[in-house]
Amino acid sequence: MTAISVIMPVLDEEAEIEASVRAVLAQEVPGELEVVLAVGPSTDDTLAIAHRIAARDDRVQVIDNPSGRTPDGLNAALAVARHPVVVRVDAHGELSPGYLRTAVEVLERTGAANVGGIMHAVGRTAFERAVAVAMGSPLGVGGARFHTGGGEGPSDTVYLGCFRREWLDRVGGYDAHFDRAQDWEMNWRIRQAGGVVWFTPDLRVTYRPRGSLRALARQYRDYGRWRRVVAAVHEGSINLRYLAPPTALVGVVAGTVLGAAWRPALLAPGGYLTGVVLGGLWEARHEEPAVAARVPLVIGTMHMSWGWGFLTSPRRLRDVQRPGRPVGDTPAVTA
Repeated sequence: MTAISVIMPVLDEEAEIEASVRAVLAQEVPGELEVVLAVGPSTDDTLAIAHRIAARDDRVQVIDNPSGRTPDGLNAALAVARHPVVVRVDAHGELSPGYLRTAVEVLERTGAANVGGIMHAVGRTAFERAVAVAMGSPLGVGGARFHTGGGEGPSDTVYLGCFRREWLDRVGGYDAHFDRAQDWEMNWRIRQAGGVVWFTPDLRVTYRPRGSLRALARQYRDYGRWRRVVAAVHEGSINLRYLAPPTALVGVVAGTVLGAAWRPALLAPGGYLTGVVLGGLWEARHEEPAVAARVPLVIGTMHMSWGWGFLTSPRRLRDVQRPGRPVGDTPAVTA
């Protein structure tokens, strides 16, 4: 029998939190289950909803996350979580049936420190569905298996994660410096300490995409910004896939500017635009026209915003240099 703690950082999620927690509580688990909701200072009715959920089911407890920041909420939840398996769930995601049981089985079968699966984007509006298409496409997000699927095996990172608690304690939990990319950053530390991060397509989490172009652009700008911080803090953690968006942005801008004097330079932005339009329409070929027409714009926004965030990542974030935390000399997880 394996007891499981589910930890959820929550902020301004009144529209999604009940469905997310309901999907957790409906899971068949091989042991005791607890759900810890670390609720930040929300501007909507999230806190009241969280307390109502906890009042109906004693497996749920609500704790305070005064800063509202995701890593602070995760570490606060870890500080009170009691069980040897810890599963991260976000309040805008829903676990598929059998998720927790399968996660524990994969942990035991592989001996991994962390296992995770597919971030399955599902939209409601035409725009959200276009984002879902882009997020599941190699053209939109590269070859990350937790977006596009693939065979199971060791991975750089996975979506959310199901952890052996001993490994979370060993690496010191989530690094509170990272507003974003805290999963990628901690999985890097786990792998550097000798742990295995394991992807399996048998785990699936329904994810609700951003509902507007502006929100999507801000999201991917932050992804790029913080991915560069990870690269600065952890030498050797960058790869060519993460350099593709800033390279594309530089090529598009430089080609457009130089094209005024030297027309062959326009091949760069022209080629990029053609590739995104044709590729996006191909990826959306099974969608209705209202969705398909938005996919090229969504993909271009994701690329350019990620690239812009990477190139303009503030030095004050990147100057916080942290040497790798040696195994056996890590701080305890605290709230």
